[in-house]
Amino acid sequence: ITMDIKRKKLLELFKLTADAFKSEMPDCKKLDYDACLKAYALFTVAQAENCLKDKQQTESAKQLLYQNAYRFGSKLRKSLFVSTWGQTKMVFSLAYRLIGIHISFEKNGQFVVRRCYFSQFYSTEVCELISSLDEGVADGLADGANFSFTQRITQGYDCCTGCFKRR
Repeated sequence: ITMDIKRKKLLELFKLTADAFKSEMPDCKKLDYDACLKAYALFTVAQAENCLKDKQQTESAKQLLYQNAYRFGSKLRKSLFVSTWGQTKMVFSLAYRLIGIHISFEKNGQFVVRRCYFSQFYSTEVCELISSLDEGVADGLADGANFSFTQRITQGYDCCTGCFKRR
């Protein structure tokens, strides 16, 4: 996948995240992919930390992050003609690898994240809020799935684990 496509998809993610936080996205026109990914990480931390100060604002952001990410995942599913569970997991894995998250799936619906670019920036609370994006992308990509964590790198574990199952 070319850097141009990676950057385009990252900017889409950036835009839908900014929209969910009802915030302006920083200008990334002159940033290369790596700088843009770092800007996204720092942006999400700042937005999430601000949001976490108010319970109602946090719940609203979770819903909007999920809804926007669901549309993103659904668009991915349709544009890539994803129709099987195997394809869903493969596309999810590839999409996440593009943003520095290395996820692998077990046969029983469990997943493991051994490396996550964002874990160097996120607190547990920020990670929990931002994972609404993961849930939405997974659900949209699978056209009906549950994606949830059982442990996170941001909690001090050496990997994230969780469950990804069709609804």
